[in-house]
Amino acid sequence: MRDYTLTVFDSSGEKLLDETFTAANDDEAKEMGTSKLDQAGYLDYTHRCVTPDAKLILFHR
Repeated sequence: MRDYTLTVFDSSGEKLLDETFTAANDDEAKEMGTSKLDQAGYLDYTHRCVTPDAKLILFHR
């Protein structure tokens, strides 16, 4: 299990969400991140999800 960080920004660059969660692998983290964004209503906002070694696995601008 690894920790991933999901961050969401508004159009001015302010952080709306900065959350760390645990997943078994990058694919599971991408699914979990997308689900969290959907539940919070942030899918259309600028967001990113990164691995513990800073690999970008999910991004929307």
